[in-house]
Formats: sequence, structure tokens, C-alpha cells
Amino acid sequence: MMTKNVLISGASVAGPALAYWLHRHGFHPTVVERADTIRPGGYAVDFRGEALDVLDRMGLLDGIRALDTEMGDATMVDAEGRPYATLPSAVFAGDLEVLKGDLTRMLYEATRGTTEYLFGDSVTGLTEDPDGVLVTFGHAPPRRFDLVVGADGLHSRTRALAFGPEQRYVRHLGIYTAIFSLDNYLGLRNTGQLYAAGGLAANMFTARANTEARAALHFAAEDLEYDRRDPAQQKRIVAERFAGEGWEVPRLLEEMAAASDFFFDANAQVEMDRWSEGRVVLLGDAGYCAGPTSGRGTSQALIGAYVLAGELAASGGDHTTAFAAYEREMRGYVTEHQALGREGAERFFMPAPTQEVLDLLAAGAPENTRTEPVRLRDYSATAASS
Repeated sequence: MMTKNVLISGASVAGPALAYWLHRHGFHPTVVERADTIRPGGYAVDFRGEALDVLDRMGLLDGIRALDTEMGDATMVDAEGRPYATLPSAVFAGDLEVLKGDLTRMLYEATRGTTEYLFGDSVTGLTEDPDGVLVTFGHAPPRRFDLVVGADGLHSRTRALAFGPEQRYVRHLGIYTAIFSLDNYLGLRNTGQLYAAGGLAANMFTARANTEARAALHFAAEDLEYDRRDPAQQKRIVAERFAGEGWEVPRLLEEMAAASDFFFDANAQVEMDRWSEGRVVLLGDAGYCAGPTSGRGTSQALIGAYVLAGELAASGGDHTTAFAAYEREMRGYVTEHQALGREGAERFFMPAPTQEVLDLLAAGAPENTRTEPVRLRDYSATAASS
């Protein structure tokens, strides 16, 4: 095998999933993560199609199923909290749905014994030569790796270092979202409530067997200038947008102000002509984010990790061959999901949708009926011969 030591930047979903498969194929993965530990919290994520096969091949599917949110239909409400329509779960959930924090914890537990994790650190420089990449870190001493994988999300530092500034690749979808945890003070049971009003939407769903809840506040806006490291500023932006709104919004703003797991970001996509540069390659949202409105981000991360590791094994570690094959396998799948993400963003703020419209979305919406399959090769035989 020509390539052995692989640095992965990012310990959300794509990074640990790739570490799992790299170890299975005989590589030595190291994961660096800016946070001090695996990030808790987060909204629910869902799995569709071949992503379930990947989880099954990892031996994690039964454990993931045990964490299923079992979310049923949700209720659309007006400013006074009066229900006016039912949102079928098929519109917002995939074949299986779990809290993102539960998924990342499970992936970490599945890899911590075979992968070196560097928490509280990040990549600051990449210098490539014919034999590898010299990587500098914010805290750890410089180290050499055979390959570097950017699995560090929409605002990927790896992508910026290897490909150039974020503005070249990130396409804003016109939506910002804040997510945080709170008590299930409404007493909801395996359901949620949603409120929409002219470029604004708020929702609250139950979590952890109805003992908790997750809230999300969405608003339409073009590119905003703010400090991504300043949650207090971000909370003020959200509070100003939702000031004076009805339903439970005043209470949600109070809960948001006190939330310790607050998350805020733009809904956006990453569009790139290629996902690799020399010995550096991008995985998941860092290279091809489809946007939350696609409902496919987690599936893309899991499938991309499986394919990338498998192609590296099949090529005997020849990264040039492997990266080209990885992109051929994934490109059509990603292109379709990005189209779904744009379509979802365009209809995100439907004013008071009727029950007929919601039922049509559940029965025949593109996000539920159309998919470009990705071929999940069995890489075990090629890995054994490499």
C-alpha cells in the first residue's frame, strides 16, 4: 500500500465515518477537531437509501434504529397557536431519524479505539511535496501525513487552505437557521409544532423519548455579516428578526438566550469543479454540501466516506486514481441532491400551506421520490489484495 497515514479534519459525521472505513482497510487515521470534545446537541438528522446499507455494513444500524426519534406527523399552527393543518412526517423525516448528537457519539465510540483524535485543535497550514503533506496545527507540533481529508463542514478550513477562499465555492440559499435545546414544556409526544409568517418560520419537536425538545428558528435573508465565533451576536440577530411574532416565539427567544448548545448558520451549498488537489481531498459538506433543505447531508457524508475509503483501498493507496474514482462515483448523486436543496429552499417559506399542499408534498415530493443511486461496491476483496 502506497499510502498509510491519513489526517482527517472534522469529527462530526463524515470524519469519524471515514476513519472507521480507513482502519478497516488497513490505513492509520488521525482526526483533528476544533471543539474540545464530540459536539452535543443539534437537530435530528435522517438517513435515506444506501446510507442505511452503509450503517449496516458498519454494524451500527441496529444501534441507530434503537435511537430512532419515532417522530410522527407535526401540526401547523397560526399566531394564536390554533392548528390549521397536519404536516406528514414523510415531508421532514427520512427512512430513519435520530438526533445528530446521538449519531456523532456513536461514530466516535465506534472509532475511538482505532483512531487517534486530536481535540481542541485545528489545521493551520498545508505544505505538500512528492512524498506527503506537512501539516501545521494551532497547538500540536507539525506532522507529516500521506493524505489530508477535509471533512470540516460548510466553512471548511481545509478547503480554504488547499483550494482558496470560501466565497469562491459557497452558494447562499437565502435562509438562516438557529437551533437549540430546551425543555419539552408544551408536553408534545413524538410530534412537533410549526409556525410560519412571511419569511419567518419557527418549529419545536420532541426529543429523547419526549423528555426534551429541539427548537429551530428560520428567517429569509441575503448574506449577513456577523462573527461566526460570537453566539451572543448571533442570538441578537435572531431575536431582532423574530421580535413581536406570535405563537410560542417569545418563549422560544427566552429559551434561546439561555441555551448552551445554540447553533446558527446560513443554509448554503458548496459547488466545486473538483474535490481534490494533490494529496488533499474534501468529503461531505466541505466539498459538496447540498444544504439542509435537501434532506440528504447525512446520507451524503456516510456514503462519501464509504466510497472514498473503498477507492483508496482498491487503488492500493494510489490517491490520484482513488480520488478520481471517488468523484466519478459520487458526482451524479451529489448533483441531484443539490438540485433538491435549491428546490426545497425556494418553497421553504410557504405562507400558511393548505392541507392539500402538504399531502401532495408527502405523497409525491421530489425529495421523497427521486434519487440518483450511488453504487456501493464491495471493497473488502480489493482491500484484502492491496
